[in-house]
Amino acid sequence: MIRHPFSPSDEQTMWRVQQHGDAAAFGELVQRWQTPIQRLCTRMTGDLHRGEDLAQEAFLRVFTRRKDYQPQGKFSTWLWQIALNLCRDEARYQSRHPVGFPKALDSEDEPDGPPESEAPGLSPDQKVAHLEQAEMVRLALSRLAEPYRSVVILRHYEGLKFSEIAEVLGIPEGTVKSRMVEALNRLAPQVNHLRDS
Repeated sequence: MIRHPFSPSDEQTMWRVQQHGDAAAFGELVQRWQTPIQRLCTRMTGDLHRGEDLAQEAFLRVFTRRKDYQPQGKFSTWLWQIALNLCRDEARYQSRHPVGFPKALDSEDEPDGPPESEAPGLSPDQKVAHLEQAEMVRLALSRLAEPYRSVVILRHYEGLKFSEIAEVLGIPEGTVKSRMVEALNRLAPQVNHLRDS
């Protein structure tokens, strides 16, 4: 997320929202964070449209619960927590009211499309193979239990440090690292099984 060097920090911007209900400041936060939050919600639910809805709900909660924000904490930590809690609520609801399998994400369904760095300079055949492999990873990820999936998504897709993930999830950093190891151990056989089927 690239920001002008003289732009106020997220925390300063959120202070304006919290203290004055500043709609312009809130708009700045939405603009800065909409894509990462939508990406998170889409990957957690496996459904682009549900991810978009949950991202909108996350920002609505930020505004309606602005008085709950603790200025000594990082705004991003609070926002990630809100979004993850909404995704968990959605997963619980879906488990009680199943309506079918979540739609598999196509590469075009990614909120920003696939990152350019994922397949630079590949031939058409290589790009197809790359997309098939990415789809296998997404499908395997969707089958992981939530505690493992959230760690993988925050670390590998959103680029958070282990210490930041620990803060977002409210667990020790050592637990985050052990969940990551376990997640990768669970993902490998699933990806191999999908590749062989």
